Amino acid sequence: MKKLFKVALVAVCMVFMGNFAKAQSKIGYIQFDVIIQALPEFKTLQTQLTAYQKQWTDQLTSLNTLYQNKVNEYQSKQATMTDAAKSTSQAEITDLGKRFQEQQDQARQQVETKTNELSKPLIDKVKAAITDVAKEKGYGYVLNATQTDLLVSPAADDLGAAVKLKLGIK
Repeated sequence: MKKLFKVALVAVCMVFMGNFAKAQSKIGYIQFDVIIQALPEFKTLQTQLTAYQKQWTDQLTSLNTLYQNKVNEYQSKQATMTDAAKSTSQAEITDLGKRFQEQQDQARQQVETKTNELSKPLIDKVKAAITDVAKEKGYGYVLNATQTDLLVSPAADDLGAAVKLKLGIK
């Protein structure tokens, strides 16, 4: 009787272990950046961002030129200037330097905001395709291989080709 009980207990444990093993989720991976860059819309996004950045670069260049001209003018006339004129010129140069720094910070923030704004539809589109492919293939988790060091990964778990196919990318 004890042997039968032990055998039944072992059998029940094996059934539970089998179900536990089946319940574990499959893990896949993808190179998110590669997929984004393969989209045809990515080239348009880059063109728009380059044009936007050029506007800011032009503004910063003109402000920097003005700053350099003021500094050069001050340095060339410094010996003949009165103390009041020196003080005024130094204040103008300091003010221009601050304006340039503020403009540079504003440009960086605006370009980052514009990048996020233009990238969001592409990112959402790729995330939706990844979600669909993961559901179709039974994957519970999908890792971004470009942000994770995958030391060992089977080719079967790379969902990149399936996502590209879903997005119509060759």
